[in-house]
Amino acid sequence: MNAEPCTYVIYGSTGNLSRIKLMPALYHLDEANHLPEGTRIIAIGRRPWDQATWLKELREMIEQKVKSNFNEAVFKRFSERFCYHRGDLHEAEAYAALAELINDPEQQFSKNIAYYLSISPADFGQVLELLSANHLFEEEYGWRRVIIEKPFGYDLDSAQALQKKISLHLTEEQVYRIDHYLGKGMVQNVLVFRFANVMLEPLWNRNYIDHIQITHSEEIGIEGRGEYYNSAGAMRDMLQSHLLQMMTLVAMEPPVSMEAEALRDEKVKVLKSIRPIPKEAVHGHAFRAQYAKGTVNGVKVNGYLQEDNVPPNSTTETYAAMKLYVDNWRWRGVPFYLRTGKRLAKAQSTISICFRHPPLQFFRDTQVHCMNQNWVLLGIQPEECIRIEMTVKEPGLEMSTRTTSLDASFRNQNEKAIDAYEDLLLDVLKGDRSLFLRFDEVESAWRIVDPILQTWAIERDYIATYPAGSWGPEDSRRLFDKESQAWRSSLTPEACKYEV
Repeated sequence: MNAEPCTYVIYGSTGNLSRIKLMPALYHLDEANHLPEGTRIIAIGRRPWDQATWLKELREMIEQKVKSNFNEAVFKRFSERFCYHRGDLHEAEAYAALAELINDPEQQFSKNIAYYLSISPADFGQVLELLSANHLFEEEYGWRRVIIEKPFGYDLDSAQALQKKISLHLTEEQVYRIDHYLGKGMVQNVLVFRFANVMLEPLWNRNYIDHIQITHSEEIGIEGRGEYYNSAGAMRDMLQSHLLQMMTLVAMEPPVSMEAEALRDEKVKVLKSIRPIPKEAVHGHAFRAQYAKGTVNGVKVNGYLQEDNVPPNSTTETYAAMKLYVDNWRWRGVPFYLRTGKRLAKAQSTISICFRHPPLQFFRDTQVHCMNQNWVLLGIQPEECIRIEMTVKEPGLEMSTRTTSLDASFRNQNEKAIDAYEDLLLDVLKGDRSLFLRFDEVESAWRIVDPILQTWAIERDYIATYPAGSWGPEDSRRLFDKESQAWRSSLTPEACKYEV
């Protein structure tokens, strides 16, 4: 699938996402010669800048990100692709002016156009309506694609309402709902690890796997986003989107091909197979908490309630965990534990697959007193790795065992990391939608978490807390099905916990 020249129209080009992700990603694509000749970028912003002022800002964005790797020749070529267009997204005249600019024969903009909406979800409807009213979605001379950043709604009802607005102006094939987590190389490697290694497939089911954990932990707090975060919370911000998406990749059946629709069909099947959580069972399947004052890397930090723009009586969760079951042939009875939190002990994203205990009678009359279960550990970030933990005999005359790991490095030392946005922005040019979300995926994910959110919304009297810098609330252990199960927070072999 080849990338075609296109005109990228970026709404919110002066915003934070553009500064730290989009512009550096486009620069790196140009540096690697992945942007086709004729690809241009229209940066839309409200600020009263001319082209020279914009290019000065653009240079600062890139230099700040790439630092010593800044390439003057690449930046010159990159900057020549840009056109700064001043316009307020709430003013109809700005769209008429944009249509005039795009159709100006002297500018020679490609008729393939991708609109990147790096804006508030509340503005999606109006922007789409005004773009449509100015005939900017018509595909008579080239394709039109729209990239939408999450959140895709606030709950199931709002997601469906947003979809109705989108479908008034666009077909599903034109919509690219971006979840940058799916662009991470290691997340895609989960698919390769599962489906390109025949030795694992016979074990990847309820007969051999005890449980699966998916963790996304952050050391940082809400970083000045109090107003947004207090209306969202950890469940909406991370679990409903990123972690459920990772779960589908772990649990899905092999697709008939890597073609986009085949891949997304299998992900939707997983989401639709997840056992619904009735409201009366929410507390047995979900847990929430909020970080209190504590110490992170030797520095004392505030609790959530002391952060700016957070109401003093807020019960918004900064930690959320839930237990899910996939009621299909492969996974029936295997619990999936998902958790995310801010101000935790370490920043990492991991998938930890715990296998069942071996039959123990073999070691009954030996000196082996404990034995860990086998684990497959997938490090997503910051450490990208695949590890398989196994039990081996220690050297010596006694029958003693220890855990060792087989490591499969994802990246060689001379291979540099690629930001997820580079992959996804290039996929838009190729028309490859496999790593973007289809609406039925979004809808199914909201159906899973909606009962939890509705229950939490009416329980405003109390929320558990955990000290900043810890691994979260101890009480979240009550989600586990067995006494022997516990949160796995390390990618290195852990001490033996279980008696044989």
